[in-house]
Amino acid sequence: MRLLTRSRPSGLRDRVVWQAASLLLAYPDDQHNERLDTVESLLAHLDGEPADLLRRTVTALRGTDPLRAATDYVETFDMRRRSTMYLTYWTAGDTRNRGMEILAFATAYREAGVAPPAKEGPDYLPVVLEFAATVDPEAGRKLLNAHRVPIDVLLGALREAGSPYAHVIAAVCATLPPVTDQELQRARRLAEAGPPAEAVGLQPFTLTVPPRRTEGE
Repeated sequence: MRLLTRSRPSGLRDRVVWQAASLLLAYPDDQHNERLDTVESLLAHLDGEPADLLRRTVTALRGTDPLRAATDYVETFDMRRRSTMYLTYWTAGDTRNRGMEILAFATAYREAGVAPPAKEGPDYLPVVLEFAATVDPEAGRKLLNAHRVPIDVLLGALREAGSPYAHVIAAVCATLPPVTDQELQRARRLAEAGPPAEAVGLQPFTLTVPPRRTEGE
């Protein structure tokens, strides 16, 4: 594959970004270094701001002790509600509404010819990114665009925490249309109010992104 420059179709560049981001946002388990190797091979075919942002995260994770990386991941995404990667957690105010929104993700996967994930919520951002990268880029892009506000809230929370994962989310945002003033205001309101208090226990299709570890595993 030749270097992806601005003269190449943006859709292909975006798919590379989405796949790299999906891998970087996975829990740092035993395949962590292998995923970083894969991301670096993807970055060899990408240029511009998204590549620079993704590379910053790779560098940070390479320089972090594996146990520390796993602990940081849990503290970042599991212990802070504002950093959740379940997109419908920000947009649905009660369990029934959230269930309907999650169903929309599952329906998009089925219409693209793949089964929804078995061990993770279909609205889990790394899964959505991998779907967009490897299964149906147009359907995936629509899901990402429709949930741009939750993605922006996540970006703000990660930046506030000084997390290296903020660069990954910023790279994803660079593949999406610019946010409007209305979206910015909504993101601020969500960030101040926080996501809904109740959680829906759903369990990820993962192609190369592993399910998140649960306690006792």
